[in-house]
Amino acid sequence: MNRVLIIAIALTASCSTPGPGPEPSLAPRAAEATDPRLPIPDVPPPGSVEPALASRLGELVASVRAAAPGFEASEAEASRLALAAGPMASESWIAAEQALSRLVAEYGATTRAAAEIDELAADRIDRRRWINPAEQEAIASAAAEVASISDRQAAAIDRLKNQLAR
Repeated sequence: MNRVLIIAIALTASCSTPGPGPEPSLAPRAAEATDPRLPIPDVPPPGSVEPALASRLGELVASVRAAAPGFEASEAEASRLALAAGPMASESWIAAEQALSRLVAEYGATTRAAAEIDELAADRIDRRRWINPAEQEAIASAAAEVASISDRQAAAIDRLKNQLAR
């Protein structure tokens, strides 16, 4: 009987040791103070575009627009040389290939601007975990304009590559 009593006391004593920390408060929490009947808007507020972002997007689009006439002039020259190109490895073919290489280098201005626009969006998502609707629209608009110029330029490069690959 003594043994049973000692074991019961030991078990009871082990259950009454203090826990790892203080007891949690029973006071109301911040989430409990929110009225659950408040409507949640379907569309988040649009916010505004940060001036630095708007300025940088404008600069990038302007740089692509400014580079486009130079690309078009180089494209005309490369097209003329590609039409006059002789068989592969001839001097006229090499001249056309060099013109095409210059055209691809000029296309770099467009691809760099497109990459920087993507980087601006990714940076905002990384820092803030979201992009407000106004900034998202500004970024999408700049990206769309640069993409339309890029698509035309890429198509011209592909056309000339195919023409010289004959």
